[in-house]
This record gives sequence, structure tokens and C-alpha cells, in this order.
Amino acid sequence: MPNNSMDNNDKFSTSLVLRSGTKSLDLTSPIVMGILNLTPDSFYAGSRLQSSKDFIERAEKHIIEGAAIIDIGAVSTRPGASKISDVEESDRLLSALKELRSRFPDVWISIDTWRAGIAKQCLAEGADMINDISGGTFDAEMPKIMAENNNPYILMHIKGEPQNMQQNPVYENVLKEISTFFKTQSEKFLDAGATQLILDPGFGFGKTLEHNYHLLKHLEEFHHLGHPLMVGVSRKSMIHKLLDSTAENALNGTTVLNTLAIQKGAKLLRVHDVKEAVETIKIIQALHTS
Repeated sequence: MPNNSMDNNDKFSTSLVLRSGTKSLDLTSPIVMGILNLTPDSFYAGSRLQSSKDFIERAEKHIIEGAAIIDIGAVSTRPGASKISDVEESDRLLSALKELRSRFPDVWISIDTWRAGIAKQCLAEGADMINDISGGTFDAEMPKIMAENNNPYILMHIKGEPQNMQQNPVYENVLKEISTFFKTQSEKFLDAGATQLILDPGFGFGKTLEHNYHLLKHLEEFHHLGHPLMVGVSRKSMIHKLLDSTAENALNGTTVLNTLAIQKGAKLLRVHDVKEAVETIKIIQALHTS
């Protein structure tokens, strides 16, 4: 029977262990991050959680289905989304974080925020890592905050802001520009002392349909930067716009893209549908170990 690790000879297989306090998370084999949205206007209606009961039930479902990390977000980052204050974001996140940490003391918790002050608050309350859509460009204090305890940090690329990022994004060379962005921003974190970096190309964040598919086609070109890659394509418009469908009907397309991402070396999949993503990884592992 195949084991649960990728073939050691796989050209993208690198041993990496994330650490948060006394906890560790091995990324030698790909893992799944389950999304929990505390927003009333997330692009995918099926991910919106408004009550504490719904929130805990969804978190438990993700964990049972095999999510290694739970990612909590309190601000919608869909194209054209409205901004909310730091107070409102903090209130939403801290309440949910405290409850989730109380119910599931050992689960890895990621906080989806670009605000350094909120990141600091959440890390102090037991969060393990920060997922920043701006890669540190929206708040210059983020490198310093992440360096204080050197928690894992997801550095994502975005062009513009959620309010305007899809208004005709233009690149001379999308791969080169994102690679340069990663190098520039990662150096800021490394220089500050934050070394546990994960890179996310930011599918759908200031990219056209063509940009998104070009990025996925050439995803392996980011491996030379020396940090693991996360891919978040779950139910995004790059699927349902191409197929003339909706986010609600984009699960099959999500699985196809997740399969391609893993084959190209992604170590984390950020998804709404954990069971399907975990099964995708298991099938690819069986192929590599057969």
C-alpha cells in the first residue's frame, strides 16, 4: 500500500517544518488549509458564517475532513469589496479565535489580515500564523511583528487593492513582476528576522483570466526563491468565468486546478472544500509512490 508521503525523488519535494511555539507542521507532503469566512459578503455564499454555532460546526467539519490549518478571515477581499475598520475586523477575529482555540487547542490557526496590529493581537491570543494578502505592502510594520516570535507568514502578491485590483490589471511580464515582488518583500521579512515564509502568487488578485492561467502553467518557476508555495484557487472566477458558471458550481474546476498545482509543487492548498482537496492529495501521492 502507498504511504502518505510524496516520492522523495519528486523534483519539487523539499523537507520543511513550520513551527509555532511547541507545535510543528511538516510540509514535506502537501497539506490543506480550510477557509472560515466571518464576512457577510464573501464572493462564495457557501463560505459565509454568521453565527458562532455555524463557525464552530464548519471548523470541526474542516478538521475531521483533514485540514491541517484553519484560516480565519474577517474582511472580504473579493473584487470591489468594501473596507471595514480595524476595530470591526479585530472584534470579529478575536472573538472567533478565542472560541476556536478553546474548542480545538491543538489545531493550527491562521489569521487572514494585512493589519500588523491585528496580527500582533491574534498571535498573542494563540494564532499560529498570518496570511497577508498584501505581502506586507499595506502595513509596513508587518515584518517587525512577524519577526517578534518568527511565526509562519504567508506572503501573497496583489496588484492594487481589493477595491480596484480587477480594473484592467496590466503586466509587461506577470511571472517576472511577481518574482521581483516576492524577492523584494521576502528580503524585508528575512532582514527583520522573520524566516518562516510561504509564497502565494495571489490568483485573482489583480490578474486577468489569462494572467491566472499563465501563472498556474508556470508555477514551478517560483521554486528557485527557496520558500514553499501556497495556491488558493478555490471556486474563484478563473474557473467559473472560463466555464460560464458560478462559484457555487466551481468545485469540479477547483479540483482540477488543485491537482495541477500539486503536480507543479504547491505545498499548501487553501480551500473551501477540504474533503475534496485532501482526496486530491492522496490520489497524487498514490501515483507518485506506486
